[in-house]
Amino acid sequence: MKLTSSSWNKYLKAEFEKDYFKNLEETVNLAYETAVVFPPKEEVFKALEMINFNDVRVVILGQDPYHGMFQANGLSFSVNRGVKLPPSLVNIYKELETDLGIKNRCGDLTAWAEQGVLLLNATLTVEQKRAGSHQKMGWEIFTDKVIECLSEKRDGIVFILWGSYAQKKGKNIDRNKHLVIETAHPSPLSVYRGFYGSKPFSKTNDYLVSRGLKAINWEVK
Repeated sequence: MKLTSSSWNKYLKAEFEKDYFKNLEETVNLAYETAVVFPPKEEVFKALEMINFNDVRVVILGQDPYHGMFQANGLSFSVNRGVKLPPSLVNIYKELETDLGIKNRCGDLTAWAEQGVLLLNATLTVEQKRAGSHQKMGWEIFTDKVIECLSEKRDGIVFILWGSYAQKKGKNIDRNKHLVIETAHPSPLSVYRGFYGSKPFSKTNDYLVSRGLKAINWEVK
């Protein structure tokens, strides 16, 4: 369970030496040996590995990886190509269509990540059919550090925080330097409480363009 990206290790190297992370690593490695854990071990740090630290333009914060077979692929809200769309992603795509007229059918969000969208879960692993099973092991401390580094060292990032959990986790983001978009979560339980109609995709692109940056192409083929 290693993060090989030098651009991230520059800021996160010290975390790997802390007692909490050593304990986390031991616990998670044991879980991979004794249970079915997602995502595949080589994809645990995929969200970070796909994007250079200095190329992050948007952060979409999730909570846990999906806990069903063949779903989780290391990117928050994303599923492997050919897998049925989970309800939250269905609702995300409905809002995207309303917002920008884009109709996505594939759930693999790799194309977003390739454009600088950091699809970060607060907890990077989970046991099969046991939602939240790897919470409070230390992952949250680690991903808090990721957010802290981006907030402090970078400027002009769009942080998309869906739901109360993500909003609490992002409470220390410097809002003088970054755009923070907060709405209800896209899950079926809360989607009508302010997620639909929130236009996060056009708001993100408007902000990026206003800073002279390229808009995100949200289409997934």
